[in-house]
Amino acid sequence: MATKTGEGFSSSFGAIMAAAGSAVGLGNIWRFPYICGKYGGGAFLLVYVFFVLFIGMVLLMSEFVIGRRTGEDPMKAYPKIKPERPAWKFVGLAGLFTCFLILAVYLVISGWTLNYFWESLTGTLAGIADSDFGTHFNQFASSAIRPSIFIAVFLLLTAIVIVGGVEKGIERVSKLLMPILVVLLAVMCVRSLTLEGASAGLSYLFKPDFSKLTGEGVLAALGQALFSLSVGMGVMIVYGSYLPKDDNILKTSLWITVCDFAIAILAGIAVFPAVFACGQEPTGGPGLVYQVLPVVFNSMGGVGRIFSTTFFLLLSLAALTSAISLLEALTQWLSGDKLGRTGSAVIMSLIVIFLAIAASFSFGDGILSGVTVAGMPLFDFLDKLTGTLLPPICALLTIFFFGWVMKKDDIIDELSNHGVIKIGYFKVFYYFLVRFLAPAALLIVLISGIIGQ
Repeated sequence: MATKTGEGFSSSFGAIMAAAGSAVGLGNIWRFPYICGKYGGGAFLLVYVFFVLFIGMVLLMSEFVIGRRTGEDPMKAYPKIKPERPAWKFVGLAGLFTCFLILAVYLVISGWTLNYFWESLTGTLAGIADSDFGTHFNQFASSAIRPSIFIAVFLLLTAIVIVGGVEKGIERVSKLLMPILVVLLAVMCVRSLTLEGASAGLSYLFKPDFSKLTGEGVLAALGQALFSLSVGMGVMIVYGSYLPKDDNILKTSLWITVCDFAIAILAGIAVFPAVFACGQEPTGGPGLVYQVLPVVFNSMGGVGRIFSTTFFLLLSLAALTSAISLLEALTQWLSGDKLGRTGSAVIMSLIVIFLAIAASFSFGDGILSGVTVAGMPLFDFLDKLTGTLLPPICALLTIFFFGWVMKKDDIIDELSNHGVIKIGYFKVFYYFLVRFLAPAALLIVLISGIIGQ
């Protein structure tokens, strides 16, 4: 069944690179290492691996099956599977709405990252005193003009890829950027590990400390598994609609999951040995990237500028591959015979940039910082909404539909490529995960998120 655009990935490798690019983003480069160390290092890793394989990957496969089975965007896919219950289209709509809000927040952070890449390249960061990096970041992020320019540049780069199409745009760029990203990350790891005192960073990241693995840490591991694999927002339904009909969904999902997890681990190895070796504090989330790491790079002497530029280029590429998937999901939904891919991409870009710039203006001491939504600045509200509430809701509804509404025979037929692939007892185990384990885990995360508001 072809997609409504008639486009698709040309190969399994292209599909893996594109979907892995969607999964690998800013969260993998700085968020994963930070929460891993915060919640017990190796102890957190064990829980995270479990959730990635048995919850995150299950959701990834489920969305791939729905997308490839229907060849439609999320809003049309659900009622196409269950036409007698058209109300299911609102689950797809909720996913696309979540995708839209995430893209707006993502553009703000990506704009910051692109700015720091430019400042590293031009030597601006090298001229800032270590004690002034916090002030420098706050002044930049709170200004009206400069962040908006970098948001617009980043969105333009993303839209250009989308206009190029699935095979010649998304797939071609992903095949190029993902290997570059891995090479840059490997270079950063080698440099980080060769610094004196790097072993303390590895211990912080990997040494099991079960006293830190609280209930909050377990929930953080599950939340990170959902976020890092881009499930619960309709993106993988769209990418599933582009999968070749002879693609092995199980194998493709496994490769994407392994790539996503491996890059998160490599990011931790690149960041924390350097942070500890230079005597900095391994805390702060975004602050670690924009306020602490520049101090680390400056302490490296003449090569610091090279590694600063390399790191922020790496972060920008990771952000770009994720932003491409978010904008593509929205573009596919809006596109049609009359509007087309280019028109849809332009319209979506114009709409989302207004929300992104408004969110940017609300950050820190920005010009809209006094305007609140639910008692929070707009940026904080969107960040909280997309980080703890909407993705688990969408993921829970998706997995319920998949396990309890969609026909089991259709699921097995798609996973086995119409009987060509022998999946044996796996289908029994998989169906147990889909019907019971994954929904229960998602429900716990959702309730915890609501209680924690």
